[in-house]
Amino acid sequence: MFSAKTDTYLKRIIGALVVFAAVAGGAFYFGRQPEVLDVGYRPQQPVPFDHNVHVSTLGISCVYCHSSVETSAHSTVPPTQTCMNCHVIVKRDSPKLKLVRESHEKNIALPWVRIHDLPDYVFFNHSRHINAGIDCASCHGEVERQGVIVQKKPLTMGWCLDCHRAPEKYSIRTRPLTGVDVRPSVLEKPLNKGPQHCSACHH
Repeated sequence: MFSAKTDTYLKRIIGALVVFAAVAGGAFYFGRQPEVLDVGYRPQQPVPFDHNVHVSTLGISCVYCHSSVETSAHSTVPPTQTCMNCHVIVKRDSPKLKLVRESHEKNIALPWVRIHDLPDYVFFNHSRHINAGIDCASCHGEVERQGVIVQKKPLTMGWCLDCHRAPEKYSIRTRPLTGVDVRPSVLEKPLNKGPQHCSACHH
């Protein structure tokens, strides 16, 4: 039907398409595995900060340490001064706090290891979600039950879109323990669906 040259050319194209489909399929499959998505990621931190003790036992709210979460796109790691507000008196000589004391004295930030890390091409606004009445646990799990923080969710585009399409199914409403000040009128209303167009998260 075709000349020998055309036949060879077509076979190469078909072969390339088969290889491409196999590679794409493998990448899609393996790329969705928990080991790749970092679900369960729990790095060793320079200081053994226990969220369970600070939040559940001592009743310290999320916004005391993550003070910018209600007003900023990013939820910042608290500066050492925040720790020293208490630890200048509480357990001030504890060996576990040696790095915290040195950080405070030398005015050097603690080298915390980031856990929840989105790609650079993704824009996520913390304040927008928090002020809509979405609790931190929706993305981070129940932090107050965790000692060393672990990544609980895959943070993939599909996972985000699932929540945007059905927020009532995937979101947790703001809880008092977070310390977030959300207007009662917001919490009384059902959650609105989030945007699903590309520019909402990819600027």
